[in-house]
Amino acid sequence: MLPLRDTASRRKLPIATLTIIVINIIVFINQMLLPYNEVLDMIYKYAFIPSRFVKGFKHIESYIPLFTSMFMHGDMVHIISNMWSLWLFGDNVEDHMGAFRFFIFYILTGLIAGFAHFIFNPMSDLPTVGASGAIAGVMGAYFIMFPHSRIISLIPFFPFFIGVPAPIYLFIWFISQLRSGIMSSIIGMIGGVAWWAHIFGFLAGVYLYKYFIKTERRW
Repeated sequence: MLPLRDTASRRKLPIATLTIIVINIIVFINQMLLPYNEVLDMIYKYAFIPSRFVKGFKHIESYIPLFTSMFMHGDMVHIISNMWSLWLFGDNVEDHMGAFRFFIFYILTGLIAGFAHFIFNPMSDLPTVGASGAIAGVMGAYFIMFPHSRIISLIPFFPFFIGVPAPIYLFIWFISQLRSGIMSSIIGMIGGVAWWAHIFGFLAGVYLYKYFIKTERRW
């Protein structure tokens, strides 16, 4: 299924969501314009590498990639899918939190997701980039906050559109991430997806969202 839009309405322009998307696009364009060796240098400096974090966790500069890696992406498909998911779920969550609270929430769940990836892959030398851990946090908040929303999705092979209840859509997504995370841990699979970052980012969003909702909108 390809998610196209949701049925939840919003009252205000999602300034924080749009700002995050613009920052990610600017960083990605900069990556694409750099010579290959400079891209590699950028990845080494700003991507999150768990094994390097193990060696230097006492130094503040070792924590910087946990933040900077959230604004980097590996390729066009990576950034488009992430930014589309952020737009799909982020605007409504921001509407209930406000721009500043939403931005802090986004960064916090992204950091938690990064730490989770480190805990489950402490000796990995693979650079980790992408906003998906933070976006998973937004999806976790959406899962609780909008139980009556539907995700309008395209079934590509037929094709036709279907409105899936948001809790069901997100629950299926979470279970798929959990299954992949467990399988990767059991068989020691090394790949380019930070499954546990997605899982714990989502759980962080489920738990923390209530502390960020604007008082007059708390329910």
